[in-house]
Amino acid sequence: MKRGIELYSFKEIEKIRKACQIVAEVLHAVAENIKPGVTAWDIEMIAREETKKRGGKPAFLNYKPPFAQVSYPAATCVSINDEVVHGLPKKDRIIREGDLVSVDFGVIIDGYAGDSAITVAVGEIGEDEKRLMKATKMALDRAVEQAVAGNWLSRLVDTIHATAEEFGVYPILRYGGHGIGKRVHEEPFVPNNRKDLSGKDVKFRQGMVIAIEPMFSLGTEETIHDSDGWTVKTRDGSPAAHFEHTVAITKKGPMVLTEI
Repeated sequence: MKRGIELYSFKEIEKIRKACQIVAEVLHAVAENIKPGVTAWDIEMIAREETKKRGGKPAFLNYKPPFAQVSYPAATCVSINDEVVHGLPKKDRIIREGDLVSVDFGVIIDGYAGDSAITVAVGEIGEDEKRLMKATKMALDRAVEQAVAGNWLSRLVDTIHATAEEFGVYPILRYGGHGIGKRVHEEPFVPNNRKDLSGKDVKFRQGMVIAIEPMFSLGTEETIHDSDGWTVKTRDGSPAAHFEHTVAITKKGPMVLTEI
């Protein structure tokens, strides 16, 4: 993530969209299968099979992110309840009624990447959890509207953080979105918390493609790592939610590439 910000042509954005459409379709298939009794590994297998059917390659499998020392061993990140992001899909992790299940997934096809995330409520959930999910999804929708040429990254971040404050939830520190295109992670980093804004602001330009991904929790902005070395959890054990879209900044405004 030290190569500067990439600008993509319309033809390249269409190639990114192709990857994003596979991501969206796979996440739709995954969401339909998230129910009590299913394991996190079952979700992993569904995602792999659905991606294979569409001719894509899972972007995260054996991928070494810029922030990690080792490669990620799975195609999906399946984060449940107090797990915020990068949850390893484990065979012994059984989904139960009332869980919040966040699935982050990416695809590469023809040399271009797409990335998206959803949070699924399993059966009946509490009012606080409903508020958390609503806030996180609304923050994403509002942030997308800020992804226009001439606007500033800081305004997008402020929109996400302000939405969390409006709903009485917490924007997670040190984790957020990123540029995307020829690589899964590109510049710029797209924070969710105002505290993560540092240095020079970024002015959005036509041709930029960014993954916007609010991550909120009910009780804290702070996180810890699970003993597996990957799974990021809320420090206080409170539930978290995560939604993400890949968005192109065009002369006609923001173009969401991960919508079906």
